[in-house]
Amino acid sequence: MTDIQDKIERFQNMASADPSNDMAHFSLGSAYLEAERYEEAVGSFEECVKLNDEMTRAMELGGTALLQLGKIDEATTLLTLGYTQASERGEMRVKDGIATVMQGAGLDLPEVKQVAKTQTGKPLEEAPLPGEIGKWILEHVDAELWNVWIGQGTKVINELRLDFSREEDQKAYEDYMIEFLGVPSDIVELDRKVVSE
Repeated sequence: MTDIQDKIERFQNMASADPSNDMAHFSLGSAYLEAERYEEAVGSFEECVKLNDEMTRAMELGGTALLQLGKIDEATTLLTLGYTQASERGEMRVKDGIATVMQGAGLDLPEVKQVAKTQTGKPLEEAPLPGEIGKWILEHVDAELWNVWIGQGTKVINELRLDFSREEDQKAYEDYMIEFLGVPSDIVELDRKVVSE
């Protein structure tokens, strides 16, 4: 079984075990997207947004999957919603990601009210984790997005009843974080290679 197929099955099990877990649907959608199973990715991201209408990252990735399917109108609606919410909440990394997707597809960016300068893109002061993943987060994730993840991560721990004394639970939590923040797979592989040496 391939790594991506293993990931899909793990997240399918989590989403089936707790259909109200928005992060399970988000992670499953991300895995489907990585596997280029766009129709299934859209379904998972839509379920995530239905459960958590503030999950702008799911809107970004769901819109990306819809574009791959040629569903321009649906993609525009979802991406516009995500862009507007991310702008209003100062989630600059997500806003910029959606802007890149929309501009790449030739879509106009919506007009949004400007957030106060103090809310935009405040960098993290130090790497929140050791290793390559921690370095990547420090360089690519602002404090706002990290705080959004902390809230989501707490939800993951509680809903899945994760026990950090178990290695598989630690890995499950890390997988959710990687999917949510969009940590590139080469960084994850490098980090895990260093840890295993």
